[in-house]
Amino acid sequence: MRVGKMTDNFTALIFGDEDARVCKDIPEAACKDTPHNFFAYLGANVLGKIADEIASAKLVIPWLFASLGVPIGFTGMLVPIREAGILIPQLVVAAAVRHKPKRKGVWLLGAILSALSLLGMAIAALFLEGGIAGIAITGMLIIFSLSRGICSVSAKDVLGKTVSKSRRGILMGMSAGLSGVVVLAIGSWLAIGSFKESEATVFAILLATGGILWLGATLIFSMIREQPGATEGGGNALEVAIRQMKLIVDDTEFRHYLITRSLLLCIALAPPFYVLVAQQQSDTALLGLGALIIANGLATTISAPVWGYLGDRSSRQVMMLASTGAGLLAVYTVTAVWLQWHWATSELGLAAIFFVLNVMHGGVRLGRKVYLVDMANADNRAAYVAVSNTVIGLLMLAGGLLGLVGQLIGATATVGILGIGSFIAAIYARTLADVSEPD
Repeated sequence: MRVGKMTDNFTALIFGDEDARVCKDIPEAACKDTPHNFFAYLGANVLGKIADEIASAKLVIPWLFASLGVPIGFTGMLVPIREAGILIPQLVVAAAVRHKPKRKGVWLLGAILSALSLLGMAIAALFLEGGIAGIAITGMLIIFSLSRGICSVSAKDVLGKTVSKSRRGILMGMSAGLSGVVVLAIGSWLAIGSFKESEATVFAILLATGGILWLGATLIFSMIREQPGATEGGGNALEVAIRQMKLIVDDTEFRHYLITRSLLLCIALAPPFYVLVAQQQSDTALLGLGALIIANGLATTISAPVWGYLGDRSSRQVMMLASTGAGLLAVYTVTAVWLQWHWATSELGLAAIFFVLNVMHGGVRLGRKVYLVDMANADNRAAYVAVSNTVIGLLMLAGGLLGLVGQLIGATATVGILGIGSFIAAIYARTLADVSEPD
C-alpha cells in the first residue's frame, strides 16, 4: 500500500495535473497512457544503457581481448564495427521502418538480437582464447552493433508518439542518471574485488548480465502502448547521400566541416588503444578496469554541462580545444610509458588519463554535432546529415585497419600516431567559419 502511494506521488510530481500541456504533441488516444509509457520507456532505456556500458567496445571488450590473448589487430576493429554497425541500419532501413504504423516491434527485434549477441560473447569469453576468441566475439559484436542500430531507428519514433515533448528531457536525464549510478557501482565492484585467477569468468558474467538486461528491457518495452502513426515521408538516407555527394565538391563550408570531422576520428578510435596500454601497465588484474569504468562515468557526468555551455558560444572552438587536449594527452601518455613514470602509469594515474581522454572525446562529439546543426538550415540539413554520416561510416570501417598498425608497432606507439592526428584536426578546425551565435 505504501509503495503504491509512493509511486502515485512520484507520478504526480513528474506529470502534475496539467493534462492538456502534457499531451499537447502526441496522439489524443495516447494521452491517458502517457504515465504508463513514460515509466516503461524509462525502465527499458535504463537497462539498455547499463548493458551497453558493461559491454563497451571502447573499454570492456578491449580489456577482455587482452586477457584472452587476442591479437591487437582485432582490438583496432572494435570501435569502427560498433559505430558503423549502429549507423548502417539508420542509413539503409530507416525509410522502411517509417512505413510501419507501429514501430515498437522493430525495437523489440533489435533488443532480442542484442541480448543473444551478448550471451554469445559470454560463452566465447568462457571457452575460447587467442585469435579464435577474437573472431567469435568480433562476429557477435557485428550482430550487436547492427541490432543496436535497429533499435536506434525506431526508438525516437516510439518516444515521439508515446511521451510528450515536455517530459522527454526528464526521461532522458533520469535514464542517464540512474544507469550512470549502476555503472559506477559495477566499476567499484571490479576495482575492489580480487579476480586475478578468474578474469574470463568475470567478463562472462558481465556480458551475460548485459544479455539478461536486454531481455529485461525487451519485456518492459513490450508493455508500451503505442498508437498507429503516420507512414508517409522519410526517404532512404543512403539514397539521399548518394544523390547529394556533389555537396562535397560544391559546398566549401560543408567540405571543410567534413574534413575536420574525418580528422576527429583520431579521438574516437583512440580509447581501445589506451585500454591496451592500461592493461599492459596494470599488475592488479581488474582493479585497473574498474578504475577506468569509474573514470569514464565521471568524465561524462562532469564534462557534458561544461561542453554544452561552451558549445553554445563556439562549437568550432570546442572542437579545437578538445582535439588539442587529446593530442597533448597522447604525448603525455607515450612519454609516461616510455620513460616509465610509475606514478603516471599506476591504476590511479591511468584512470586519470582515461578520464581526460573521455572528457576530450565528449567535447569532440558535442562540438561536431552542434556545429553541423548551426551550419545547416532547413533546406540542406537532411542532405548534410546523410552525406556526413555515410562518409564517416565508411571512414570508420576503414579505421579498423588501424588495428593492423597497432599489431606491428604496439599500442603505445599507436596512441602517439593518433595524438598527431588529433593535433592536425585541431589545426584544420581553425579553417572553419564560426557559425555559432552566442547571446
